[in-house]
Amino acid sequence: MRIGELAARTGTTRDTIRFYERVGLVEGRRLPNGYRDFAPETVEWLAYVRTAQTLGFTLAEIARHGGELREAPDSAAALSALFEQKIRIVDARMAELAALRAELTDRVGTGCPLRTVTA
Repeated sequence: MRIGELAARTGTTRDTIRFYERVGLVEGRRLPNGYRDFAPETVEWLAYVRTAQTLGFTLAEIARHGGELREAPDSAAALSALFEQKIRIVDARMAELAALRAELTDRVGTGCPLRTVTA
């Protein structure tokens, strides 16, 4: 299918699809007239990409793990492992943010919040 049809079927823009192609998330072959032609399964893959993004995965992470997932004998197990890894990353980030919040809270009312807090 050509890029316009793919964009319409996935709710993405042609520019987004071109970008995904540049970064290696999708692959289209060139027709003799120069048009891009994408396999029908690209629709499902782009739905996966969008869902993965809403779950906090970066495009780099999606690109890095996409091939693994497509070729995994048990994609559900492979996805669960990725989710568990992402949960650990989220937990670590939440701990960092909690520490930052505590630091900011300690600085409220101290005048300049950029000065070193003394005990």
